[in-house]
Amino acid sequence: MQTIPIRNVGEPTGLIDRFQRQYVYLRLSITDVCNFRCNYCLPNGYRPPEHKQRFLTLPEIQRVARTFAHLGTEKIRLTGGEPTLRKDFLDIAHTIAQTQGIRQLALTTNGYRMARDVALWKEAGITHLNVSVDSLDPREFHLITGENKLGEILSGIDKAFEIGYPKVKVNAVLMKQYTAKNLDDFLRWIQHRPIQMRFIELMETGEMDHFFHQQHLSGQSILERLVQEGWQLQTRDLTDGPAKILKHPDYQGEIGLIMPYEKNFCASCNRLRVSATGKLHLCLFGEEGVDLRDLLQDDSQHLQLEQRLKSALQGKREHHYLHLGDSGVRNNLASIGG
Repeated sequence: MQTIPIRNVGEPTGLIDRFQRQYVYLRLSITDVCNFRCNYCLPNGYRPPEHKQRFLTLPEIQRVARTFAHLGTEKIRLTGGEPTLRKDFLDIAHTIAQTQGIRQLALTTNGYRMARDVALWKEAGITHLNVSVDSLDPREFHLITGENKLGEILSGIDKAFEIGYPKVKVNAVLMKQYTAKNLDDFLRWIQHRPIQMRFIELMETGEMDHFFHQQHLSGQSILERLVQEGWQLQTRDLTDGPAKILKHPDYQGEIGLIMPYEKNFCASCNRLRVSATGKLHLCLFGEEGVDLRDLLQDDSQHLQLEQRLKSALQGKREHHYLHLGDSGVRNNLASIGG
């Protein structure tokens, strides 16, 4: 295996776009398959494409991780679909965690295997956890996700704390029907738990236009209420995602708000995406993607891969066009890992 030299801390990243945004964070999808049927994403469940897809192999994933690390990526997040459905998930996590230059390896999961496997995830090198919990009411959770698994998922979050995770991020999609009346339940839940409760604005996608117009709830109303109640905005670290983070002296937990419809949302973009089939996506809402797979077949191809990444990045747009109703080619979020 050919060794790729890693830059020193403080050196500029090799991934800088023409708007001088620096990219240190990769969201790497390892499968499109999901076993939940969330009403805002895959209400009819996962439907395999007519032509069978071949997801990235472990050696291909290793080459992606090494190349991005060499170009300055410090954080990789494993996404899906549901990434833990991969039979080689632990091998994937361990391989990326051992990659020189990667300082954070995060996982976004629906949590259905968390109570059973979270200790194995930690042992494999997962440093940060994001778990989807769209309601704390078991009946509503079942209605939203199609699965009656809330109890097991909450137990999994408790288990994560027991084995030493200092914080768990929990994601909930903002929806008029649920979130507005359930906000107080979430606040009580995090008052004495080190949970960063992240509320994510529902985003319009090709298959979910009608649902979006029924359920979209702006995060601004949540932000205004929290500020009135004494929550304070925090500064953002280099490898942080797009969430606005708020803290309150009376709460152990935190609130995060992800508001892609906010003006200048894209100004601090620091993340790129690689799909489970090996395409580079410069934006969650955008183009068909740049195929990388032909350059993932051999260790000797890393220089060509680096050049393709740098070249593609120069075509990244300054911002998305969600506010104009343009969600690009994205039919659902499961196809690219959110």
